Amino acid sequence: MTTTAPALDPTARQAADDLAAIREQWGDLLAAIARPPAAEWPPREYRTVDVQAAARADDDAPTVGRLPLTLREHPAPLNLDALDAAVSVERALFTACDVLASRLQRPVRCLPVGIRSTEVREDRADRDDPARWHLPTVRDIGPGNAASAGSRAHGLHWAAVWLEGRALDERHGDLFAPTPPALLDALAGVAAHARRTVERALQRDGRTVTLDHPCPWCRGQLTGQTMPGNEPSVSCSTGEGCGAPVPLDRGRRVWQGADLVGLYVAMQAARDREQEERGQQA
Repeated sequence: MTTTAPALDPTARQAADDLAAIREQWGDLLAAIARPPAAEWPPREYRTVDVQAAARADDDAPTVGRLPLTLREHPAPLNLDALDAAVSVERALFTACDVLASRLQRPVRCLPVGIRSTEVREDRADRDDPARWHLPTVRDIGPGNAASAGSRAHGLHWAAVWLEGRALDERHGDLFAPTPPALLDALAGVAAHARRTVERALQRDGRTVTLDHPCPWCRGQLTGQTMPGNEPSVSCSTGEGCGAPVPLDRGRRVWQGADLVGLYVAMQAARDREQEERGQQA
């Protein structure tokens, strides 16, 4: 006899999807802080030279690929919108972790010191369980009472993964109680808002841009589009008559993903040729 797994709550699935999208775009957002904002296309994360330069500037930072993953002090941030977005999202997710841990996470067990002793101590294995979220501590007056960032020290990626586990009610022994509907709704709201904040700062919030430069292959009008959760794309108005080496989508040449790098290179080469021709005519 086969059994069917219970259907996943749509709110839980959406919250998990939003948290995953935040994690996947976090490196791009942090890299954007060090670059001046620009309304240009393709988006800068598709320009390999820019991405590599940003990574080289911070070689000591933890990375996925070559992008920094931790939010640090920026003495002179070049993109204040990206910095504000990163600070806001980090604060929101850390606060959500603290609240859920205080409501759903079992306190550290205590063990007797001896067989006949009434004295108890914390179970170190339980206290140091990697799945446990540790709340930050507040600095008290006096020596030896330094504040601790708790699990926040692991960064936003870990916070998002931990929250995803609470949204999906992943079990880890008896460490966590099930997430009640009210808390799940609140978590889903935080995750959705945080995702919108990240995608808006990265100009991935569903906008359409008419590019200033025509198609390098046919001189047709180029239109760029971003859709939340999907890769940006550029389409040419000429249709099948455009000779660009990219697939047709609903009768138009479309650049997406790695193809955007090739488009950017071709557009830059066309600009350089135009500049050279103007210089020869002057």
